[in-house]
Amino acid sequence: MPGITVYAPVQAKAEAEAPVTFKCPQCGAATRYDVAAGGVACEHCGFQTQANGQHVGRQAEKLEFTLETVAKAEQGWGTAGRMELHCDSCGASLAVENKALSITCPFCASNRVNLRQAAEDQLRPRFLIPFKIPVENNRRVAKEWLSKGWFHPDTLGQSSVLDRFLGIYLPFWTFTCHIQADWKAEVGYERTERYYDSSSKEWKSRTVIDWRWENGRVNVQLEDWLISGSSHISKKILGRIQPFDLGDLVAYLPDYLAGWQAHAYDIPLTQAWEEGKSQMREKARDACYADISSSHVRNFTMVADFADESWRYVLLPVYLASYKFEDKVYQVMINGQTGAIAGQKPVAWWKIWSTIAAMLAPGVLGGLISLPLLLAGGLGAITLVISFIVLGIGAAFAISLYRKAVDSEAA
Repeated sequence: MPGITVYAPVQAKAEAEAPVTFKCPQCGAATRYDVAAGGVACEHCGFQTQANGQHVGRQAEKLEFTLETVAKAEQGWGTAGRMELHCDSCGASLAVENKALSITCPFCASNRVNLRQAAEDQLRPRFLIPFKIPVENNRRVAKEWLSKGWFHPDTLGQSSVLDRFLGIYLPFWTFTCHIQADWKAEVGYERTERYYDSSSKEWKSRTVIDWRWENGRVNVQLEDWLISGSSHISKKILGRIQPFDLGDLVAYLPDYLAGWQAHAYDIPLTQAWEEGKSQMREKARDACYADISSSHVRNFTMVADFADESWRYVLLPVYLASYKFEDKVYQVMINGQTGAIAGQKPVAWWKIWSTIAAMLAPGVLGGLISLPLLLAGGLGAITLVISFIVLGIGAAFAISLYRKAVDSEAA
């Protein structure tokens, strides 16, 4: 009829998209994503099928910061029968398959865990990087890493952590934006001037700094800035196993999660964006300092304007193991894409204190011997000076060793 437009009815999400299940079409057994095969495989009859996830790389679509964009985003994991393993000790939640058995939390090594229905009200990841490193490689890589370092317990290389690595897709937010930063500061420039020293009655030279106000503008384009979506992972360790090559991003398919665990974000988009903006401001600040033609800067101020902000929610592959050593929990991570490993290792502190004592002993003993000689007639002046030098060198090495040991245990 004239003036009337007819639209097709909107199809509900539940009708448009059926959850995916992973059963072998040949024998009916459960299947899992196989790293070597690059697809879903059955361990019982050998059936394999390729995961048809579209490779998108860094061209993966980015979303704007609008309520409409978030409201239209898909939710849940898109797979049937997925449960959530919740830890009562640290509060972490891990999406697992309904038949998964686990008695410890991979984040804090606690056994206070319970299984419940996975939440379906969170954003669904739109992209991920599939695991590239086979599970079998973890034991060798971890054994080599745990065995390194003389100041760790001798039995660490035989730790049960070698068999505890769990492949987990961890949540990350990626941010892209353009920053226009205007800076203003007092900039100092050195110059040499001659002056007459009345005490020595001669002309000398000295360096003086002339200060003047300057301003400028820099433009910084930041792409794919990664912010972790989990509060249960050590950011320090996570930073050591990066970078991830986002050129391997593929469109999300539930197939990639078959037989693997996935950690849903507990740091929401708005909170992650605030953290990302704070880090990006520091990059803009560094760019402003680089724009100043002198190293002498004071009263620096900067105004940073953000534009063209966009984001993605992605999953990245990490092997995680948490273990207890003398009632203290340690985390170890392996990058599931590159194989880089990092983590915490306990320290045999008796080795550290013995070594520090050995480093300081020559200087202390030398000083104790030199003092009586010095009091006896000045014969110990040279040896006393040498002792102080040796003590200073020993103290410097001792401080360095202590910091290295503390850093090894720190999360």
